[in-house]
Amino acid sequence: QVRLVESGGGLVQAGGSLRLSCAASGRAFWNYPKAWFRQAPGKEREFVAGISTTGGLTYYADSVKGRFTVSRDNAKNTVALQMNNLKSEDTAVYYCAASASRDQWSTGWKSLGTYDSWGQGTQVTVSS
Repeated sequence: QVRLVESGGGLVQAGGSLRLSCAASGRAFWNYPKAWFRQAPGKEREFVAGISTTGGLTYYADSVKGRFTVSRDNAKNTVALQMNNLKSEDTAVYYCAASASRDQWSTGWKSLGTYDSWGQGTQVTVSS
């Protein structure tokens, strides 16, 4: 497992931007596919974006396509989520996650059960 710590959340007006960062420590960070999930009050945790070990493959939820960009820097052990044109419905706690199985991730990249390491979350609030 890896230890994940998110940062960068905050309050922003609709149409604004935020950049979330996830710092990882532990063994073989580069070997873990990563993802961002979010959970709004009263709702289930949902997939936002995922990225392969090299960054060559990325996946996005339909609701954020064209607005969010996921990236990673294996040399710095970080994963980022650039969020542009934010909407009130993006308000949620955002979580970074890592999967220990690249094979499982290749078909289950949007499933909660694919990920075995989670950060504590960072709050993003978008005011309209």
